[in-house]
Amino acid sequence: MFAARFSRLAALLIAAATFLPTFADAQTAPDAAAKTGEVAAKRPFRGVWVSTVGNIDYPSKPGLSADRLRAEADALLDRAAELRLTAVVLQVRPMGDALYRSKIYPASSFVSGKQGVAPDGDFDPLAYWVDGAHRRGLELHAWVNPYRVTTGAAQRKNLAETNPAVLHPEWTFERDGKVYLNPGIAEVRQLVINGMVEIVENYDVDGIHIDDYFYPARDMTEDLATFRRYPRDFHDVEDWRRDNVDILIRDAGKAIHKARPGVVWGVSPAGIWANKSSHPLGSDTRGNQCYFNLYADVRHWVKSEWIDYVTPQIYWHIGFEIAEFKTLVDWWADVAEGTNVALYIGTAAYRVDPKSKTPAWRDPQELTRQLDYMATKERVDGQIFFTARSLAPGKPASAALEAYSAVHWQAPEPEKRK
Repeated sequence: MFAARFSRLAALLIAAATFLPTFADAQTAPDAAAKTGEVAAKRPFRGVWVSTVGNIDYPSKPGLSADRLRAEADALLDRAAELRLTAVVLQVRPMGDALYRSKIYPASSFVSGKQGVAPDGDFDPLAYWVDGAHRRGLELHAWVNPYRVTTGAAQRKNLAETNPAVLHPEWTFERDGKVYLNPGIAEVRQLVINGMVEIVENYDVDGIHIDDYFYPARDMTEDLATFRRYPRDFHDVEDWRRDNVDILIRDAGKAIHKARPGVVWGVSPAGIWANKSSHPLGSDTRGNQCYFNLYADVRHWVKSEWIDYVTPQIYWHIGFEIAEFKTLVDWWADVAEGTNVALYIGTAAYRVDPKSKTPAWRDPQELTRQLDYMATKERVDGQIFFTARSLAPGKPASAALEAYSAVHWQAPEPEKRK
């Protein structure tokens, strides 16, 4: 995932295509009936993403003992509390697997070393993280990737026999050697929703969270047979793909809130919904567009209040011409205005680096300047930092955040759980 995010950042430097599809759904009015849960957004909200794919943050490597898994979790949770954060967003389904006890997905290889094999001592990572977060006054949001099965061709042979992609290969497609569940198939959407409901029914999580991986690319042909089989009166395949993702987002929120009211449902999309040059409602940017390239109409989800919070990944510096930080914060604040959807800004702690090729990111105060700007925006309800290892003691971003939090943030207090 780390490499994928970097490749996306590189892609953002490429000017958007001028092809303009139709915008029939761009200004759809909110669907009040779709909202079955109450927004439980808390101010301030200060979170950190803990990535498990590729062992980016946790665990440090596969095959650790249960004691070591506990110790590494404690260290990351302690660090979040030290920085006066209020939430941890833990990746519990990185790619068709589970860092929890599941009847739907096999145990993750990133913990045990082999997909389908439980961790040492039958350790349950999610249960331990939930308990540890709450004891430290932190919320725990379970982060799932809905469609990704592999990040490369070599991983296909390592999938467990119980992986849904192995049980139902007809539910998948392959793109550039990577396997994905097909969003155009109703059984796939229900599988993903069932997996989310399984988590909220069995764990005291505060939220369910998905990231920016929807369809893998715009120039797709891999799902055309699915389009012909299940067109649902659509004539344009791109509109059909957006509708497939819309259905998942809307129905997942309903199911989560029904299973346990009070659990929040959040999405972290790519930072640019659409460029103004491609869509009249887009931002004054020239980068990769999630509306067109990933088929994720996030603006529609916010305006329809299908989600409880949105966390756009605004991973660029102040003054960057192609995707300017303040411009995008303002655009998303305007989108969230008048809705009950909380806005948390995805903030690029990982980019602070004295060796960065971008001069702005060599200065740790770039992070401070961004925090200062977000604090001036009444409609910005918080932020989530990517990624946990960037906030470890001694890291460039960490010192800046330590200084900022000591002045501006109160330490979280353990919540009284129901």
